[in-house]
Amino acid sequence: MSDEPPPRKRMVRPPTGGAEGGRSTPARLKTAKMRTPSQQAWLSRQINDPFSAQARAHGYRSRAAYKLTEIDDRLKLLKPAARVIDLGAAPGGWTQVALERGVTRIVGVDLLPVDPLPPARIIQMDFTDPACGPLLIEMLGGPPTLVLSDIAPNTVGHRQTDHLRIIGLVEAAADFAVHTLAPGGAFVAKAFQGGETAQVMALLKRNFADVRNVKPKASRTDSSELYLVATGYKGGRPE
Repeated sequence: MSDEPPPRKRMVRPPTGGAEGGRSTPARLKTAKMRTPSQQAWLSRQINDPFSAQARAHGYRSRAAYKLTEIDDRLKLLKPAARVIDLGAAPGGWTQVALERGVTRIVGVDLLPVDPLPPARIIQMDFTDPACGPLLIEMLGGPPTLVLSDIAPNTVGHRQTDHLRIIGLVEAAADFAVHTLAPGGAFVAKAFQGGETAQVMALLKRNFADVRNVKPKASRTDSSELYLVATGYKGGRPE
């Protein structure tokens, strides 16, 4: 008979962190090998984040799904008759929410590939490509009534450069919305608090009946992330 202890069983699935609303002991990373401090911090937040656990349990592809569900619970933007364009669709969490809430006409675009989510149609392309907008509208069968944008640029690690990239994408998404939406349409976009956001807000206020900042509960409290929500597109020539 061997004196060696029996081998330890390995978990094949991580714990979910307990029931919703409950408390659990924070999980700790088993190893920090080959990870930068920022990567370690990000992974630790993901492991211990309740929205990430809920997203896995529900089958959502990202925790960002809960940001859109909260916005839609307030403003009722996702309707069965809506025509939706999802900018920066990967990995598909926002498209999943739209489909779950009855939207059947939705097209998405991202630089990254996205696993199919029928009946949504998603293409791999740069939405700032001049050919992308007309293609999306053709695929949708007409102008959108709702443009969603949860785009985050690839970062280079230089804070000022990364911030400018973020603002550039927000401005591009807002410009796309005001030039493509059907009258009465709406626009939802991720942004970050900062002076440059005021310029985008001014553009939206000229072209929409109501513009507001929304900070969903699923947005981490230590993040400057917020969402611009513009409703009641005035139509006509963008100002």
